[in-house]
Amino acid sequence: MRSLAALVLVFAGLVLAGGCGTINSTKGWTQQEFYQSAQQAMENEDYKKAIEYYETMEARYPYGRYAEQAQLEIAYAYYKNDDVALAMEAADRFIRLHPTHPHVAYAYYLKGLVNVRPQESKIGSLLRLSAKSATERDAKAAQQAYAAFREVVERFPNSQYARDAAVRMSYLHNSLANHEIEVARFYLDRQAYVAAVNRCKYVLENYQRTPAVEDALGIQAEAYRQMGLTNLAQDTLRVLSMNFPTSEYLNPSKDKKKKKKKKKTSKEDEIIRY
Repeated sequence: MRSLAALVLVFAGLVLAGGCGTINSTKGWTQQEFYQSAQQAMENEDYKKAIEYYETMEARYPYGRYAEQAQLEIAYAYYKNDDVALAMEAADRFIRLHPTHPHVAYAYYLKGLVNVRPQESKIGSLLRLSAKSATERDAKAAQQAYAAFREVVERFPNSQYARDAAVRMSYLHNSLANHEIEVARFYLDRQAYVAAVNRCKYVLENYQRTPAVEDALGIQAEAYRQMGLTNLAQDTLRVLSMNFPTSEYLNPSKDKKKKKKKKKTSKEDEIIRY
């Protein structure tokens, strides 16, 4: 029994030693050694190890030549490691501590990317969830991303991120509009016609220059027709015909609720690094 207990203690010691091996091996390292090792881990896509190096470095050297840079780099490492909350927290912290830093524009850009990732995976998934909860969650992420990219475009128009941020803003704007159309269709299919009309009105008021306007008018006209509001339905179709004379919603022989195939677009693989 004593020999068995001894083996258990030895095994536990090995596990603990293995768990903190990386930290123990960095004893006496300089800031430069930490930073270079973290950068190498990032190049190898070993984001967890990079994060460990950055965190240990900051604990030992909170100030110095590489400290500020590491605070920004760790935000990107969290992002690549899918630690969304930590990535956002790190980016916000960098902005708060270094508002005039040469790379603060990148921190805002990264905040946008952090919010875009969950948004890109959720747009179009509405029908799996309740319309209300899906809209609130997805719209919030997209709006936060939009706001961060707008900071880049408006405050740092000459930065290398401004043009890409503007493109992403347009993408998000169209995605949010399409998302509202999915909500409207969700309600229309369930005969919640007033709710469908309200969603369409929201698109017409807030996303006037997006392709979703055609769908909003078509769905709204159908909802009015189903409610027996003939005059409103005809007025809506009149507006639709003036702006989209070849719209499928104007052809009674075709399904007015037909979904258009949308080309999948994602800029995830085109991230700019400073």
